[in-house]
Amino acid sequence: MEPIIQLERATKDYGRGRGVFKVSFAVARGEVVGFLGANGAGKSVTMRLLMGFVRPSSGRALIGGRDCFADRARIQRSVGYLPGELACPSDLTGRAFLDFVAAMRGARDHRRRDELTEFFELDPSARIRSMSKGTKQKLGIVAAFMGAPDVLLLDEPTSGLDLLMQRRFVELVRAERARGATVLLSSHVLGEVEGTCDRAIFIRRGHLLSRAQASDLTLDATLERLYGAEALGRHWEGDASAASAAFDSPSAASSKGGRS
Repeated sequence: MEPIIQLERATKDYGRGRGVFKVSFAVARGEVVGFLGANGAGKSVTMRLLMGFVRPSSGRALIGGRDCFADRARIQRSVGYLPGELACPSDLTGRAFLDFVAAMRGARDHRRRDELTEFFELDPSARIRSMSKGTKQKLGIVAAFMGAPDVLLLDEPTSGLDLLMQRRFVELVRAERARGATVLLSSHVLGEVEGTCDRAIFIRRGHLLSRAQASDLTLDATLERLYGAEALGRHWEGDASAASAAFDSPSAASSKGGRS
């Protein structure tokens, strides 16, 4: 299958082990791939490399065969991107922000935007500064999907959404896959990946670890890939020990005796 999204030993080194290191993978046309990692694992850095916001220290990031940094203006106009943190002028209304994004991409037909706004129950007349986290997330989803882009880069897309909106987001991604869009979706939520993705790629501490079919993922296996086996071996015993010690102490015993 034809690769649309590619990273070839891409590295962005911020020092002290921060960044991503020699990351290589490809996403084929029409494929939806989950990009899983814990907070700080390198998911957002990878997305920023693909959007051409930062230059790789070495290696390459490509979309549709185009170098993401050298052709960043074209990439940013054509790719549907949802950042992990939506940054936009707080004085704008949601509608003004969507107008700005549409103008930047040269889009004139607002029918799809209006359909998405209604589907996610978004009031675009409100000013962004008055929006909750979930409402801002819905605004970002509409902005990313409204131009029906062939490639979508979605960074923690359901963060802040309630359960109903999460379900609608899953429906939307499935429809985009049926349309033939290529999607890279970063997350640390297993259910989100199971519901939308064909397969998953795991990253930890900036290094690519493994790949798996989304249908084969289990919770324990996913947690081990995200955090490591050592992290899963830690269990909280403090409360039980403290409760036992308090119950067995002389003061507790005399108190019990006084109440009998």
